[in-house]
Amino acid sequence: METPHREPSCPQLPAPVSAAGHKGDAGRVLLVAGSTAMPGAALLAARAAQRGGAGLVTVAHLWPGTLPIVAGGAPEALHLDLASARDLQAGRLPRALAEARRDARVIGPGLSRTGRTRELVRRSLEAEDPSPLVLDADGLAVLGGAPEVLAGASAPVVLTPHPGEAAALLERELGSSEDARLAAARELAEAARAVVVLKGQHTLVVEPGGGRTHRSNCGNPGMATGGSGDVLAGLLGAYLARAARIAAESGQALDPFVTTVAAVEVHGRAGDRAAEVTGRRALVASDLLDHLGPIQQELDGA
Repeated sequence: METPHREPSCPQLPAPVSAAGHKGDAGRVLLVAGSTAMPGAALLAARAAQRGGAGLVTVAHLWPGTLPIVAGGAPEALHLDLASARDLQAGRLPRALAEARRDARVIGPGLSRTGRTRELVRRSLEAEDPSPLVLDADGLAVLGGAPEVLAGASAPVVLTPHPGEAAALLERELGSSEDARLAAARELAEAARAVVVLKGQHTLVVEPGGGRTHRSNCGNPGMATGGSGDVLAGLLGAYLARAARIAAESGQALDPFVTTVAAVEVHGRAGDRAAEVTGRRALVASDLLDHLGPIQQELDGA
C-alpha cells in the first residue's frame, strides 16, 4: 500500500490576531448554506466558523424560513435574506453576494440540489474573486461528473467530498482500499485543479499537480453522523479567511493545502475528544463545536 506523505503531527493553524487586531483581521467568512429542509447545516457551519476564529460570519439565506433558525442559534452572525423571488433573479443574486465583505467563501452545506444552487456555483467560479472558495455537499453535487469546470476558477478552491460525492464527480466507483481512495483523491484534485479533502476513515487531503498529500489519523466512526461535514466546512472557511488575511498583509501566497490540513486535524481531534465524553454511539455533530476551542487552545500553545 502506498503511504501518503505525512505532514508534521502538530497542525499549523493560522496565526492568531495580534493584540492590536480587530475582527476584520481575524477574517470574514461568507457562508451560503441551508435550506427549508436542512436549516441546521447552515447553523452548524456558521458556529464552526465562529469557533474557528472568524471575525465575522455572514450567512446568505436562499430559502424561506432559514434565517430565524440560524440567527437564533448564531446571534453573532450577519445575515443576508435573499429568499424572495426578486432576490433570486439570476442577475441580482450574484450582485448581492458580491457586496458581502469576505475573505473566504463556503458554498453548499444543506443548500439543496437545485438549478439555483447550480447557477450560484457556476457564477462563483466565473467571478473575478480572489477569496478562497470551499465547495461542500450540495455545492459539489450540482457539478455532476464535471470537476474540470473548477479548473478555471480565479481563486483557490477546496473540495470536501465524502466517498459518494467523489464517485459522482468522477463518475466511477472509488474502491474502499487506501490505495484506491488515494488514487481517486489525486484524480479529482488534478481534474479540478483544487485541493481535495476525501472524507472518511483516515481522511485524505491532496493537492493537484502530484503535490503534497496528507492522511489523518484522527477521527472515529461516531463522526459518521449528519452535520459533521458542515462543521468541517465552517471551520475550514474560518481558517482560510484568516490565512488569506495573513497572506495579503505579508505579500505572500496563500497555501490552501497547509490550512486545509489544519482544519481536518482539528476537526478530527474535536471528534475524538467528543467521543470520549459522549461515547461514539451518542455522538452528534454539534458535540464537536464544544471541543474546537480547547483543541485549538492546546495547539496554539504547542
